[in-house]
Amino acid sequence: MLKEAWKVAIEALSWIEVQKLSEQMALSKTIEQLQIEDPNAIRYSYKLVCETVRRKNQIDEFIKQVIKPENLNDFNMGLQSFLRIYVYQTRSSKNWVKIDLKEAEKIAKLGRTILGWKTFRQIEHVLGFLLTQELSIIFEKSNEIEKIALQTFHPKWFVEYCINLLGKNQAISFFEANINLPPDYIRLNTLKSSELEILKNLSEESVKLKKIDFLKHVYEVTGVKKPLTQIASFQNGLFYIQDKASCFAAEIANPKPGMIVFDVCSAPGTKTSYLAQLMKNQGSIYSVDYSLRRSKVWRKEITHMGVKIANQVIADAVTSLPFRFEADIIVLDPPCTSTGVFAKQPSAKWRISPHSINKMAEIQWEMISNCADMVKPGGFLVYSTCSVTIEENEMIIEKFLKENSEFCLVEIEPKIGLPGFRGLNKCQRFYPHIHNSNGFFVAKLMKK
Repeated sequence: MLKEAWKVAIEALSWIEVQKLSEQMALSKTIEQLQIEDPNAIRYSYKLVCETVRRKNQIDEFIKQVIKPENLNDFNMGLQSFLRIYVYQTRSSKNWVKIDLKEAEKIAKLGRTILGWKTFRQIEHVLGFLLTQELSIIFEKSNEIEKIALQTFHPKWFVEYCINLLGKNQAISFFEANINLPPDYIRLNTLKSSELEILKNLSEESVKLKKIDFLKHVYEVTGVKKPLTQIASFQNGLFYIQDKASCFAAEIANPKPGMIVFDVCSAPGTKTSYLAQLMKNQGSIYSVDYSLRRSKVWRKEITHMGVKIANQVIADAVTSLPFRFEADIIVLDPPCTSTGVFAKQPSAKWRISPHSINKMAEIQWEMISNCADMVKPGGFLVYSTCSVTIEENEMIIEKFLKENSEFCLVEIEPKIGLPGFRGLNKCQRFYPHIHNSNGFFVAKLMKK
């Protein structure tokens, strides 16, 4: 099992570096490529990859300082990936205190077997130094911003951005919250069964839950004996694993049975299935997405959750919405920089830059502009992202209101999140360190 796990982890980490893939895509690609079937090996490799990627800047800086004058890029990608995972497993996972020589020797042996002894010989001489050197060497010439970035595993530019946005103390709390995964939340699917019956089934399956106040069908998972995806209730479509902030965005849209709803950027189907549930499978939902790959996942999820009123539309909302009729509600969750979900998608931290924010804002602006004409008078447009930047959130809404005077912001109930910035108090923001959720922004606009 251990050899397979390390083999997958080394290969997946290499794909992330070379092709800038997400953890999930890199692991899926590698598992298929290597034909790995052992679920324990897959789970362990997933942990190795995610936790190594999460700490990438600290691990890379440590390796850089230890192996000088050699450079990490002097080695091939397989060796680079091995060194990163080696440092995570032998040092970082133990808080840089405990040293387990037997474990380190075992990992080195795995490396020789997987990568070949001739290749592995290139790094043999540095393994001992990596095992014994103090972490403090990476902070000796660092300024305050660089230290925060290295200690909390975030890009330096993002640390500066968040301190300017949130203040130093709140920003550090936000960074520290991103080190750990938020709780698991599930949304019970009343299209398949009653809430009481689903709760009974979950109790019999040893799933312990805590109801989330103010949200209709959302629970925090406080105890479980096996992965949620392996539980019979999940496989039967009785619940969906969904962050509470995402559930909030669907609930504040407040769709009613019989309405016409556009779900823009709908794949993989999370919002569509909840909107259909809130509409009691009565009315029409038109789910728009341009990605054929993601749309296949959408079809699978919609069937799995028992949705009967959703219509799939393959279209690019940046160009236009291909409808000749208007919607009572449009829910727009556009592509974003994902700065609110670094805890779940740590590789996103290292893919984006300040330029990425502006690029995403351009896409988001085109999408929300194309939605404006498709809302009925008296209808609503709900805009949300899993980003914390103001360029992708408040500044989009500000510009939209200036250029579309027929729209106004409306109060969002319940008031679970914090008010938006730039005087947009009717918008709401969520943060991992405050709300135990993804970082999230949501605004609700009405067409007068």
